[in-house]
Amino acid sequence: MVCSSTGKNPKMASGDFCSPGEGMEILQQVCSKQLPPCNLSEEDLLQNPHFSKLLLSLSQYMDESGLSLSLAKEQAQAWKEVRLHKTTWLRSEILQRVIQELLVDCYVKTQDTNLTPEDKKFHGTLEQRLLVTELTQLLGPSQEREMPPLLGLEKADLLELMPPSEDFVGMRARLPLEVEEQLKKKCFSLLCYHDPSSGSDSETLKAAKVWKLAEVLVGDRQQCQDAKSQQKEQMMLLEKKSATYSQVLLRCLTLLQRLLQEHRLKTQSELDRINAQYLEIKCSAMILKLRMEELKILSDTYTAEKVEVHRLIRDRLEGAICLQEQDMEESRQVLNTYEVLGEEFDRLVKEYTKLKQATENKRWALQEFSKAYR
Repeated sequence: MVCSSTGKNPKMASGDFCSPGEGMEILQQVCSKQLPPCNLSEEDLLQNPHFSKLLLSLSQYMDESGLSLSLAKEQAQAWKEVRLHKTTWLRSEILQRVIQELLVDCYVKTQDTNLTPEDKKFHGTLEQRLLVTELTQLLGPSQEREMPPLLGLEKADLLELMPPSEDFVGMRARLPLEVEEQLKKKCFSLLCYHDPSSGSDSETLKAAKVWKLAEVLVGDRQQCQDAKSQQKEQMMLLEKKSATYSQVLLRCLTLLQRLLQEHRLKTQSELDRINAQYLEIKCSAMILKLRMEELKILSDTYTAEKVEVHRLIRDRLEGAICLQEQDMEESRQVLNTYEVLGEEFDRLVKEYTKLKQATENKRWALQEFSKAYR
């Protein structure tokens, strides 16, 4: 942390350091306007004390906008010259527009009412003079032109179109009054736009308010600029607080994650055991429920009479099965006895089979012969 003396721009000596909190406070107070928002935590300042010292040193050579003092001075002088030229240009531009509006009003009036000869002469002379002046400016100085003049015209040709001197003198004497009247109307319109309640005031009161309108507008503009500056400072403060809160939230989330992992490892085995017991009990209950449903279906399907009949059928079937098993056992014993005789028994069986088949064939032939002679 860098340590500074009291004052607007604190002076820092090399190697002077102070506590983290004090260094952060000094850095925020001095560099909040000159430097962009620095999202520096106390740990950053503690790890980089020379960087903090550099920031505070730079703030002594910068203005509130972040420019160097010499560049800010040159910029202020340049803006002053720009405003001076802008004011000069605006004066001539406003005068030209007012004159053009006078001519437009004249055209409108000629459509509605008949103008007096003096008004017609004034507006004609003004329009002719304005047109010749604009064309002369378009031609420009003859010594600066590299291309031939437009339509082959020279300034002398345009000057011949100037109105007579008597008409020009009369127009020149009346023009300031017309311009003043037109400007007064515009000022009153601007006043009514800025303060609608001034529409019902007298002309004298309106003139007094218009006289102070510039100061009022400057004050309003200054208030707007102050409000913008305050908004900018609030936005910078909000960004700093948002960055700080984000870091705090990240640290809190990391801590919560670590605590959750530690406690989960301790309680996971107990939780698994409880879950296993719960699933085991639930499975047993499900099996008992299925058995109960099965017994319920059986009791609804088979009555006592049907069960007695099924018992009798089962007893008879079991008795028949026992008799068949006995017969099968006797047949197995006979087969075993025949198997003891071996190949001789097989030869006798084959010969007996042939003799039986021959006897059946002769019996069939005798039956057929007997049918044929009946």
